[in-house]
Amino acid sequence: MSDMVQVTGLKKTYDGGGRRVEAIGNITFTVPRSQFACIVGPSGAGKTTLLKCLAGLLEPTSGEIRIEGSPVTGPPPGMAVVFQEYGRSLFPWKTVQQNVELPLRVKGTAKDVRRQQVSEALAAVGLDDAGDAYPWQLSGGMQQRVAIARAIAYQPHVLLMDEPFAAVDAQTRADLEDLVRSLWRTLGITTLFVTHDVDEAVYLGERVLVLSASPTLILDDIAVDLPAERDQVDTRSSASFAALRARVHHGIQAAKAGKRKLEVPV
Repeated sequence: MSDMVQVTGLKKTYDGGGRRVEAIGNITFTVPRSQFACIVGPSGAGKTTLLKCLAGLLEPTSGEIRIEGSPVTGPPPGMAVVFQEYGRSLFPWKTVQQNVELPLRVKGTAKDVRRQQVSEALAAVGLDDAGDAYPWQLSGGMQQRVAIARAIAYQPHVLLMDEPFAAVDAQTRADLEDLVRSLWRTLGITTLFVTHDVDEAVYLGERVLVLSASPTLILDDIAVDLPAERDQVDTRSSASFAALRARVHHGIQAAKAGKRKLEVPV
């Protein structure tokens, strides 16, 4: 399995107002093609900064990011991003279909192909009949489904998700988790998913990267050896899930305590 994402010696420092803040200390990791990797860490750990660097929205101070072997110097052509604030990412004056279609228009995709890809994406997220609706007519969970549909309609090779379910209720969150995991298993898109929620990271991912407090390092890199078929009740109540959750939680507590490495293997 070849590496889709390669991060080497990544550092990010902010300068301003006479202050110098080292947000990302030194990060190196790779993500194989088609892997679902979750990224967790305490508040202020640089998770969003890391994601913005990966998306080509922030320039690293040093180090290198490669997507499919090519250096990231701006937003990579084969990447889509789903943000937490779905309301801000959708245009309220455009219909659901127009919102999902927009990146394909910018990409120059032929009209008939666009319509087909939009139709398939909306069907995949359970919004077959919502194409003519406007985002403001939909619930928060449905709006986030539109944002996910827009991302997968673009047919990206890499999907970045920045706490996409943080603003929805618990039941909607569970439904969206199952939706995203189902889409990933069907489409095989390399996915990096940032979350504050330890249980969510273990439930969704094949792997969990635990970040230290700023300046950010990788404290732990955990393989999630749960079955491919997962269930909100049975999976989360299993002994394996509990052990993985405990290990991730241990890493986050160590990060909050300012540890730069885990002192005792878990």
